[in-house]
Amino acid sequence: MPTPKDMQAGDRVGLVKAARIFSNVISPPIMFAALGLAIALSERPFWPGFGWAWVYGLLISGAPILVVLFLLYTNRIAELHMSNTRERHIPYISAVFFAVVAYLILRFAGGPAGLICLAIFNIIELSALGIINAYWLISLHSAGMTATVVIVALVFGWLPALCLLPLLLLVVYARLFLKRHNMAQILAGIALGAGAVLILVPFGCFT
Repeated sequence: MPTPKDMQAGDRVGLVKAARIFSNVISPPIMFAALGLAIALSERPFWPGFGWAWVYGLLISGAPILVVLFLLYTNRIAELHMSNTRERHIPYISAVFFAVVAYLILRFAGGPAGLICLAIFNIIELSALGIINAYWLISLHSAGMTATVVIVALVFGWLPALCLLPLLLLVVYARLFLKRHNMAQILAGIALGAGAVLILVPFGCFT
């Protein structure tokens, strides 16, 4: 892989800076926290929904982000986006662990069914990404954004999903523009994101 355009702080100007900020804002942890909130509120309106979304978001998004920031602060990883796949082992293992904890809490404390399915999806997707990244760099961003679009289509309908489609296209463009991934890695992420969602549909998830 070529050196990413945003690897050095001095290069993060103009379009490179904009693409990097966009990648951070539309990152999978943030998207799944937002998706979890939407699903929780659709099943448990008002405060119960917010409460369950907070539990899900804290474990699926907040805790893994804190792990990455700790690794960055202690110089265990070189940079936030971890282009070196060897740096991704601890983040993926910890993310799967927190997803399992989220599933257990939601499952046995009577959480919304949609969030339970979302936690199962997170376990499957993150496990697959972690295994693949041990050997090859696959796009986490494209996998996460694709999964978000597919889940929104299944749960809320195709019109809201179509509204999110431009975000997926922008994610693909940003990752390619920054040279964080090549097209094969992007397409593999898209396939994984969609596939990890669709395999759960026959079991009653997202329907």
